[in-house]
Amino acid sequence: MFGISIVPSILLALGMAVSPESPRWLFQQGKLSQAETAIKKLYGREKVAEVMYDLKAASQGSSEPDAGWLDLFSKRYWKVVSVGAAMFLFQQLAGINAVVYYSTSVFRSAGIASDVAASALVGAANVFGTMIASSLMDKQGRKSLLITSFSGMAASMLLLSLSFTWKALAPYSGPLAVAGTVLYVLSFALGAGPVPALLLPEIFASRIRAKAVALSLGMHWVSNFFIGLYFLSVVNKFGISTVYLGFASVCALAVVYIAGNVVETKGRSLEEIERALSSAS
Repeated sequence: MFGISIVPSILLALGMAVSPESPRWLFQQGKLSQAETAIKKLYGREKVAEVMYDLKAASQGSSEPDAGWLDLFSKRYWKVVSVGAAMFLFQQLAGINAVVYYSTSVFRSAGIASDVAASALVGAANVFGTMIASSLMDKQGRKSLLITSFSGMAASMLLLSLSFTWKALAPYSGPLAVAGTVLYVLSFALGAGPVPALLLPEIFASRIRAKAVALSLGMHWVSNFFIGLYFLSVVNKFGISTVYLGFASVCALAVVYIAGNVVETKGRSLEEIERALSSAS
């Protein structure tokens, strides 16, 4: 099992070896010709002059040094930093890892005894949803995908909760639980899974980007740790139906939060988003 994980690691290393370097980083290092080559590979020859102009304008317009950790909590940056951290907090508190951890038990209740088949079904839903998300992200926008994703997750969690408690659904509880689990994972992969990691570098100003992304990802792993640590204990105390209902509530709260606080970044360069955020604040 551990040996198999070497294969995707090697594939990723080979892919990164032929991937172009960040044009922004090359520009900051003074490697202008290499930056133009990278832009040509990423965006096409016709975009070279436009992107180089944006990079020059951004470098001339900002002479501020990189922010310190305390700057993230200043009035100037706190709102956007809190949005980034909240995205990963909602992602984990919505229950994705708990659902995956518990999926084999759900499938067994539906008569699917094979853990391999259960894992394969969940994985297939995740891959399929991610493929759809990758094709829609630049068409529908990040914000709309997030709202659709968390809405679908809330509905799926409600279905899971009802399948365990509503007596009228008792004869169909197994198949409904499987359907709810698959729909939940599919909804997660449509937005809540891939979009936050893409959104963070787009909403953070250049001088806080590195530290703000690190803080947001830290929130991700801390919340992931506590979900994994206490999930079964909470289930044993309150019951799986109540826990799933709690996850549904978190998803609904995420929809409200995203609608009011997340900015749409579709079709904007990093510099355009940074200017928009600066003017808004």
